Amino acid sequence: MIRNKYIQWALIFVVGLGLGWLFFSHSSQNYPVAAQKSESAKQIWTCSMHPQIRQDHPGKCPLCGMDLIPLQQNNEAQNPAVITLSEDAVQTANIQTSPVMKGAAAKEIRLYGRVENDERAVSVLPAHLPGRIDKLLINFTGDRVVQGQTIAIVYSPELVQAQQELLEAKKLNGSVPGALEAAREKLRQWKLTPAQINAVENGGRPVTEFEVKATTSGVVTKKMVNQGDYVSQGAALYEVTDLSRLWVLFDVYETDLPWIKAGDNLSYELQSMPGKEFSGRVSFVSPMVDSRSRTVKIRVEAPNRNALFKPGMLASGVLKAKLKGNASDLIVPRSAVLWTGTRSVVYVKVPNAATPSFEMRNVTLGTDLGESIIVTAGLHEGENVVTNGVFSVDAAAQLAGKPSMMNHPETAPVVAGEKTAKKTNMQHKKIVYVCPMKEDADIVLDHPGKCPKCGMNLVKKEL
Repeated sequence: MIRNKYIQWALIFVVGLGLGWLFFSHSSQNYPVAAQKSESAKQIWTCSMHPQIRQDHPGKCPLCGMDLIPLQQNNEAQNPAVITLSEDAVQTANIQTSPVMKGAAAKEIRLYGRVENDERAVSVLPAHLPGRIDKLLINFTGDRVVQGQTIAIVYSPELVQAQQELLEAKKLNGSVPGALEAAREKLRQWKLTPAQINAVENGGRPVTEFEVKATTSGVVTKKMVNQGDYVSQGAALYEVTDLSRLWVLFDVYETDLPWIKAGDNLSYELQSMPGKEFSGRVSFVSPMVDSRSRTVKIRVEAPNRNALFKPGMLASGVLKAKLKGNASDLIVPRSAVLWTGTRSVVYVKVPNAATPSFEMRNVTLGTDLGESIIVTAGLHEGENVVTNGVFSVDAAAQLAGKPSMMNHPETAPVVAGEKTAKKTNMQHKKIVYVCPMKEDADIVLDHPGKCPKCGMNLVKKEL
C-alpha cells in the first residue's frame, strides 16, 4: 500500500515537471515572437528620395517606384525638431559648431571703383573775340597748358574795326570828350591787355591777328575746335582739367548704406600699383541710387602731386565700419543660417546628449555683417550652432521625416496611397528662385525678383 503511494507521488511529480516544462517553454518562446510582432507593428517604412512617404509595411514608393526602406526609430522620446546622428556621420560630414556670442556689430565692406576727375577743377578756355582760327598752338588732348600761354591765333574783322575806331578817336585829339577812352574800353572788353592797346596806338595801324591766352593751367581733356574754324565770342576752344587733385569714386550697394557715412576712413589700392596702399576719408555720399546697379557713389579725394593717379584707373577698397546700436547683439557666422525666402533656419547642438543631436530653430535675422549676421530672435548666448556641414544635418533631418529647411514643422508626413500620391507629388515639386552668383548662392526666395545683395535677376529652380 505504501509502495503504491510512492509510485503515485512519483508519477504526479513527473507529470508536473512535464507540464511545467511545456508551459514555460512555450511561454519563453512566445515572448520574443510577441516582442517581434510589437516591434514590427511599430516599424515605419519610407522612401529615401521622398521622405514624406510613410507606410507601416514594406513596398515601393508611389512617386518614384523605389523600394521603401525601414525608418530608424529612436526609443527615447525626443523633440520632433531634433535630429540625432552617429559619431561616424558627424566626422564624415565634418560637422563643426560655433558659440552664439554677443558683441557690437562690425563689418568689413569691400568696395570697387575708379579714379575720376575732380569736377570742380574742370575749366574751359574760351575765345574772347569772334573770328577765324588761323593757328592752333595746342593740337591734341592730353597736352599741358600754363596760365598765360598762347593757345591760338585768331583773325577777327570786328577787332580790326574796333582798332580803327581807336585810331580815329586818337586823331581827334580830344575834340570829342570821352571818345578815346570809350574806344580803349571796347578793346578791353575783347580781353586785350594794356600793352596790346598801347602797341596799336603807337603803331598807328590795326593788328589783324591776335593771340588767345590760356586763363588757367591744367591738362587738355577735350579739344573742341580745329584750325580754320570760325568761332563766336565766348566759344569754347579747349576743356582743361587740373589733375593735381582727383576723386576716387566707389560703388556701394544700398544694403550697405547704413554702415557708411561721410568722414569714415577707407583704405584702397589701385590695380596698376598692387601692394601699394592708399587711404582717405569719405568726403561725400551721393543722395541718389543708380536704378540699374542699385548702388550709390561715395567719394574719396586723393592728392595727386606726383601724378601717380590717372583718371580711369580701377581701384578696390576696404571700409571697416561699426553700426551704432546695442553692444549686446547676438552674432552668429553667416554659414550657420539657411534661407528659404520666407524663413531662416539654424541647427543648435543639443547639450549633454548621449549621441550628437541637433535641434532645428527658426530665427529672425537682423543686419548682415558680411561673414557674420545679427540674430534678433530664436537663439541665446552660449548656444552652439552648426557652422560647417549645415546642409548635411538638414539632409539627414529631411530623410528622417523631421522638420527641415524645406519642410515646415507643421507639415505632417504623408501616408502613401493612390488618392494622395498625385497631390504629394505636386507638393514635393517646390519652385524656388536662387542667385546665379556663386558667392551669393545661399540666397533662396520663393518668388521671382532680384538678388538683395548683387541686384542680379534670380534664377528659377525646382526642388
